Amino acid sequence: MSKQKIVVSLGHEALGSTTLEQLDAVKKTAKALADLVEDGYGLTITHSNGHQVSMIHKAMTELRRVYIDYTPAPMCVCSAMSQGYVGYDIQNSLRAELVDRGISKTVSTILTQVTVDPYDEAFYEPTKVIGRYMSAEDAEIEIKKGNYVREYPGKGFRRVVAAPKPISIVEIDAIRTLADADQIVIACGGGGIPVIEQKHALKGASAVIEKDSIAGKLASDLKSDMLLILTSVDHVYTGFETDSRKPIEKMTVSEAGKYIEAGEFGEGNMLPKIEAAIEYLEKKPDGRVIITSIDKALEAVKGKAGTLIVA
Repeated sequence: MSKQKIVVSLGHEALGSTTLEQLDAVKKTAKALADLVEDGYGLTITHSNGHQVSMIHKAMTELRRVYIDYTPAPMCVCSAMSQGYVGYDIQNSLRAELVDRGISKTVSTILTQVTVDPYDEAFYEPTKVIGRYMSAEDAEIEIKKGNYVREYPGKGFRRVVAAPKPISIVEIDAIRTLADADQIVIACGGGGIPVIEQKHALKGASAVIEKDSIAGKLASDLKSDMLLILTSVDHVYTGFETDSRKPIEKMTVSEAGKYIEAGEFGEGNMLPKIEAAIEYLEKKPDGRVIITSIDKALEAVKGKAGTLIVA
């Protein structure tokens, strides 16, 4: 029997919000991932980068304010920095955990670009908030540069960027080659670096890609047996923020669609995960999607925890 392949999508809880929090968080995350490796599963890992890319964007913006000779870093560059930074911490922690268990396996991070459509509607209605709170004067400067900002009464203004749908993963062949060689790959971090094809060149886009959306695409492109989405809760729930919330043990794509129509899943948290699950299962009907917490990862893969979604 061939080894089962899993794409693991790590949420904010797996990484923390600051450099020190991340160092601590990835040690715990590494143990959960190593449990899966030790149990015989092949892993390809993707992760969020919301806190990290926002921190980098703030730092690069402030650097420009203090040292006028520095060129402001565009969002695509900040995204690339976050991929390297987060991947570095995950691969080192996971490698150390595996070595402690007597497992010799290469862990690699691939700087990953993802093409997007320049005419995606998301570019006309940006929604993803990034960066620091700004004064009205700084917000006006951003607007003059062609960027979008959103006002938060009493707090200031923050920049918002588009979140277009992914079209293709540029480095998918390299990712697949490593995964097929039974190596652990960290790829498409933070949704991937969004790029637009211009003839033979790739130009970075001022945008971010939903990490859940790219996780579903990565899993379907690799024809993975399973998409494992690790988040802050043990299950998907109905009535989540009510006293009558109830865990969903298992649902089909059809049932998931009905829950979506009923407004059961929050737009900023669970809905993108369910949509990613549906997109993956439509392309890989014999696959499985499991949504659970990091602490329950191995139990969930064995069918003893979490929410299972099937075609």
